[in-house]
Amino acid sequence: MLDRARAIGPYEGALRGIVHALKYDARRSLAAPIAALMRRHGADILNGADCVVPVPLHRSRRRERGFNQAADLARHLGLPAVLALRRVRATKTQTGLPAAQRHRNVRDAFRMSSGRGLTGAIVVLVDDVCTTGATLEACATVLKRAGVREVRALTAARVATAPRPQ
Repeated sequence: MLDRARAIGPYEGALRGIVHALKYDARRSLAAPIAALMRRHGADILNGADCVVPVPLHRSRRRERGFNQAADLARHLGLPAVLALRRVRATKTQTGLPAAQRHRNVRDAFRMSSGRGLTGAIVVLVDDVCTTGATLEACATVLKRAGVREVRALTAARVATAPRPQ
């Protein structure tokens, strides 16, 4: 359901360390410089979009962490940030789950927030890391069903997988 996606780079080395510091060490001041890199590397994704939509955390995870790193990134991307989605059930952390389990884990976990008229809009989903794309795809499915015309994704990092042997 995603139309296009982009990340700053692979989830390794310095970028991995910076994303970890934002997400797990609550170094929220990193959101602005990371978002600046996302704007530069994802200019084609942001160009022509109507708004950005951060991937939501479940309220229990938000309470535990104290913030949503995707929302912090979205606020610095230069487009209106719309909290159009909500996570309606707590899910296991995706860390360590294989691809098939990641997709099952987030199936039906998201809903539209009430009163968000995005019919015909071009929306950019924002998250910190894309591993298999399961979370972004689950969010995109909900947005498309609600009438969003195009769903793009912009993340700080993506997990680079080794090519499969042929």
